[in-house]
Amino acid sequence: MLTINFDRFPTTTGNRVLDFGCGDGRHAFEAYRRGADVIALDLDDTALKNVQGMFEAMADVGEAPPHATARAVRADGAALPFPDGAFDRVIAAEVLEHLPDDAAIFDELVRVLAPGGLMAITVPRWFPERICWALSTPYHEIEGGHVRIYRRSTLTDLVCKAGLRVIGSHHAHAFHSPWWWLKCLVGVDNETRLVKAYHDALVWEMRRNHPLTRLAKRALNPLLGKSFVLYAVKL
Repeated sequence: MLTINFDRFPTTTGNRVLDFGCGDGRHAFEAYRRGADVIALDLDDTALKNVQGMFEAMADVGEAPPHATARAVRADGAALPFPDGAFDRVIAAEVLEHLPDDAAIFDELVRVLAPGGLMAITVPRWFPERICWALSTPYHEIEGGHVRIYRRSTLTDLVCKAGLRVIGSHHAHAFHSPWWWLKCLVGVDNETRLVKAYHDALVWEMRRNHPLTRLAKRALNPLLGKSFVLYAVKL
């Protein structure tokens, strides 16, 4: 399940890509498939081990071009171990909302992005996130949870003050907002039959990618999209 639209974030052979806070690696894998040289960075050792294993499996079965490279790296976002302008593309998907000092981390991401390079940032959208916070305290107070809710203007200001120019935005994952509201309503760790049934339906939809559900998502994303996605270029 991709949050970033790679048609709006062109990534191809020879691009140097940093997936910051890569998590399970979904965006890093897509960049690798497209022939980029990818660094997937996180602090979670278990996640990084799994991501590295998937990179190796992709290479073994020819799912990525032979000239592309990919590796998982553990590093602190406040002091990235890369020189200035090391990457042509930087991805920060669903990670800034977890960081107490998001501005300092963002400055580091901008530092390692080459002039003319592109950045894709995704955060939970204000409206669906606000409902989640209202329904459940544990949703946002667990260790490593969300520490802020971004408005569009807040994220845009952060991006522009760091020396980037916004070139586009959209919303994604409309079907996920009701699922999270339901989870928050019954308890985020309470796997009721209804929660499980909704999750199974989400998985089915992602696997089938039926034209009707694609059309429904396209119509609903501007209204209910769980994620706000912003694209920017370094001046």
